[in-house]
Amino acid sequence: MAIGFRGAVVAVTLSLSFAAGPAARADDFIGVLTGGTSGVYYPMGVALSNIFSAKIPGARPNVQATKASVENLTLLQQGKGELAFTLGDSLAFAWAGDEEAGFKGKQTKLRGIGAIYPNYIQVVATKASGIKTLADLKGKSLSVGAPKSGTELNTRAILQAAGMTYKDLGKVEYLPFAESVDLMKNRQLDATLQSAGLGVAAIRDLASSVKIVVVEIPASIVDKIGAPYVKGVIPKNTYGGQTADIQTAAVVNYLVTCSDLSDNLAYQMTKLTYESTADLVAAHSAAKDIDVRKALDGMPVPMHPGAEKYFREKGVMK
Repeated sequence: MAIGFRGAVVAVTLSLSFAAGPAARADDFIGVLTGGTSGVYYPMGVALSNIFSAKIPGARPNVQATKASVENLTLLQQGKGELAFTLGDSLAFAWAGDEEAGFKGKQTKLRGIGAIYPNYIQVVATKASGIKTLADLKGKSLSVGAPKSGTELNTRAILQAAGMTYKDLGKVEYLPFAESVDLMKNRQLDATLQSAGLGVAAIRDLASSVKIVVVEIPASIVDKIGAPYVKGVIPKNTYGGQTADIQTAAVVNYLVTCSDLSDNLAYQMTKLTYESTADLVAAHSAAKDIDVRKALDGMPVPMHPGAEKYFREKGVMK
């Protein structure tokens, strides 16, 4: 879901007044760890950076494009970031220290800020490939996301539930969203699995260039995988040429931080996230699903005390 740790960086250093809560320290650096620039994490991270810079005095936000969930959580554990986007299953694997998922030991410094929006598992094929169902992926080429990224972990789970492994595919490509789409446009790739909010820019771009098929992930497959996967729907007309609702799987995304972050800064970031949804929706429509009443749903790691303070004020946490 990304272009690598050395990807694009956006630095924002505005310093304006913040009426709610105590002032931040003058050296409050906020490293925001996102994903690839063609996904959802990145534009939403940029929007949060702009919000923080405008409303937290002295804050110095910096947005990093990364390989998303797994890399983000590893960087947080290492103290190389203050706020990160992640998929729920990756977060649970990080807390448990699951080596197969890419974690070298338990990531014990992780702390929750809150649930944001669901990632929809979006399997998209070119119409020319002949792929109409998950079973049709056998013998075809599929881009599965960067190795051991949140997207790639999703791909493994979906294929396994469908009775397949990578060995059943004709070819496996470990590519970010935009590069996958470029190959599909050039008829060098049959399909891509992209785990993100609805309306992914890369898929919209693909649908404007070639005829596509959005492949269903049946409810039976979702039930077989179980939590944290839930049933979801990609509404018709989400992408060009998609004329019907498509059943799929979804996984909740979370914002997380580290235990070293000050309670004050965590409080302010949490408050601004859940009280600036209009700005976030302007950055990406996936933010429409952000709801403070659901902020604690399924959180697999301890909450940061600063976030807890905000949720107690809102009556979400007792």
